[in-house]
Amino acid sequence: MNQWLEGVIAHADTQAAAHAGATWFSEQRASSLGKLKKDNAWPTRRTEAWRNTPLKPIESRPALLSPMAISTWQEPAIPEFESIDIYMVGGELKTDLSTLSLPTGISIYSLHDEKAAALASQFMGKIKPERHVFGLVNDVIADAGIIIDVAEDALIDTPVRIIHAATEGVENHSRLLVNVAKNAKVTILEHGIGEQESMNTSVSEFNIADNATLYHYRFAFFTQKALHVGGCHFQIGESSYLNSTIVAFGSELSKLNVDVNYLGEHAKVDMNAMYLLAEGENFDLQSVIEHAVPNGTTDEKVRGIIGDRASANFGGRIHIHPDAQKTLAELNNRNLLLSRRSLVNTKPELEIYADDVRCAHGATIAEIDETSLYYLLTRGIPRSKALVMLNFGFIQELINAIEDESIRNWLNDMLSNRFQSMEVQVS
Repeated sequence: MNQWLEGVIAHADTQAAAHAGATWFSEQRASSLGKLKKDNAWPTRRTEAWRNTPLKPIESRPALLSPMAISTWQEPAIPEFESIDIYMVGGELKTDLSTLSLPTGISIYSLHDEKAAALASQFMGKIKPERHVFGLVNDVIADAGIIIDVAEDALIDTPVRIIHAATEGVENHSRLLVNVAKNAKVTILEHGIGEQESMNTSVSEFNIADNATLYHYRFAFFTQKALHVGGCHFQIGESSYLNSTIVAFGSELSKLNVDVNYLGEHAKVDMNAMYLLAEGENFDLQSVIEHAVPNGTTDEKVRGIIGDRASANFGGRIHIHPDAQKTLAELNNRNLLLSRRSLVNTKPELEIYADDVRCAHGATIAEIDETSLYYLLTRGIPRSKALVMLNFGFIQELINAIEDESIRNWLNDMLSNRFQSMEVQVS
């Protein structure tokens, strides 16, 4: 067992008495703590989903879990557009910055609000019962978070933006649960930011009931010194629709696990992901789609742009269960290397146990084409702008698929600045 995990367990043991009976999830804490204490809890190079994840920066650090004051925290500059803003600073809900006036049909609670106890006990920790070590750590350490409940038949036009702001000097462990009831529709944007060195975990769980619609965006824009492990877990009911867009910059260690479980027939998932890694950064994306019922549709597109000495890892698996006849599923991963020292590992998989399905998967790895760059340069376009244009062209399909215009425009601006700072070496 490493130094960091020992510190987490010691801290959880000292807090056990304080948490016993004080919250609805005390039993879950105790169960997860017991699993953490097992010798095989920490992943190794032999653990398939973790074999390319650089865990040493976490293993060698102390667990910094003492509470800290956030009254002096400075609000970051974030784009302004019409949205319901919820600030989570160091894992804590910051009400003075958050939108307190909500439209009819949506309720937002803190993790410990008794009004949401029934909802939390029904879904939290249940959408993905089997969790890896960092999910278990989040169970036993996270003492703050929010629960969003969208009422039946509610159509929420204004996006809900959750700003996860990482703070320096203490670890940040946050929790999010979103329940989208029958026939409801909502847009949720998770925006992770941090201007300092930080260590954080996050677990986001989504229940999408029958005939409900969720547009989900997760933008992870932490600094290069950040250590982040996150999880997004979805379950979708009959005739429901999930549209999820993930955009991540890299860091010293950045990993995201995504899980989707089909619970009802005729549901559909469109999932787009982009990782854009500057020099020396790392990002690891693992996705698992479970088709357990018939007539489901999945379209998953993943694009990566990897800078000099940067490293990307993608593992995607679509699992078609025996009863999931008439499933349509497609998984595609494309990567663009900006240097001969860029590295990507990609492993898209189909696991099919039904015969009446239509499925496809694939992966490509390429470099910026010298001919295309030369074409732009001969037309008077500066090299820096030409490279930005080529990078945008590689991911434009996924950007154009973003339905919300204000979010799409904001992302275009963010990526333009990002590309200008990424060095390209054309062979």
